[in-house]
Amino acid sequence: MADTNRNNSVVPDAVPTPPEAEVSGSDAQAEAISEAAPAREHWRIRSFSLRGSRLGKRQAGVFAAHPELILPMDPGPVLTTVDPARAPNIAEHFGREAPLVVEIGPGSGEQGIAYAVRNPQVNVLMVEAWDPGAERCIAAAVRAGVKNVRILRADAAQALPVLFGLKSAGENDPARALACGAEIDPAHPGARNGRAAEIWTFFPDPWRKKKHHKRRLVAPVFAATAAGILEDGGVWRLATDWDNYAWQMRDVVEASPYFTNPHAGQNPDPQDPQPSRGGFAPRWEGRVLTRFEQRGKEAGRTVHDLAVLRQPRAGKAGTKAAVAPAARPAPDSETQTASAESMPVAEAES
Repeated sequence: MADTNRNNSVVPDAVPTPPEAEVSGSDAQAEAISEAAPAREHWRIRSFSLRGSRLGKRQAGVFAAHPELILPMDPGPVLTTVDPARAPNIAEHFGREAPLVVEIGPGSGEQGIAYAVRNPQVNVLMVEAWDPGAERCIAAAVRAGVKNVRILRADAAQALPVLFGLKSAGENDPARALACGAEIDPAHPGARNGRAAEIWTFFPDPWRKKKHHKRRLVAPVFAATAAGILEDGGVWRLATDWDNYAWQMRDVVEASPYFTNPHAGQNPDPQDPQPSRGGFAPRWEGRVLTRFEQRGKEAGRTVHDLAVLRQPRAGKAGTKAAVAPAARPAPDSETQTASAESMPVAEAES
């Protein structure tokens, strides 16, 4: 089984010695082992930490008791990864076809569960690599009695291209993954899954030290993944309370050929290296005030929101957008929940 070292980097599973190598000379043995071992020149850089990820018996029992709330994917060769060649049918596991919202890093599930309660007509997929967090999401879903939530226990950056059948599925080299762009591989089983109406990336790990910025999730490669997952006109919502990550997010989405920022030039940040540039959205009224965000506010940090639209794919001009964030009034910053009427997917269906 794969494990992690004390620096929290992935240690790949041991590779068994092939039978033919056991009876061959040293050169043949080395060659056989080399052929059997997975390529190691590009181990994926994780955008999250797994410290304190052990589950107690009670927590582990939550997974066993509620398999219906888990979206199962076959495990991959490294901890938190999935088999790049196989993908489940999302609609079958939800038991219906419905607009899909994908939340990445849901924490304890406060946001996704609140939304699912108020929007039973929407399927909510929460992707969480940290097992204690996934357990809390399941427990919260059970307490709320929601049936339209599923939890995927995996690294979103690696699993989502597989789940949605992108050409970058299984690609660990960032340059090659970026070259794949947002293209769908029609031969991949994940290609049958419908595209998402929205993706949420709220308060991802900011990796504060400059030397760790390469671990940040919101980067050009993941922007291409998000574009491949979203339907035309779909919305990617982001939020962070770490200033230089907010500026990075803005730079990434505005540089991406797949997205339009309807808030370009709006809500400038005087602390921004480009103080007049702006590009930030008003606080989305559908985003609940979580304990995590409240702690950031108490520490004096400023929350930045972004909401960008997926451009129509080639040959599909005129596709209806799911929601136009620019048309929404700026909500009160202390709003904790949104009414059902304000939910974007519900509006798209009406």
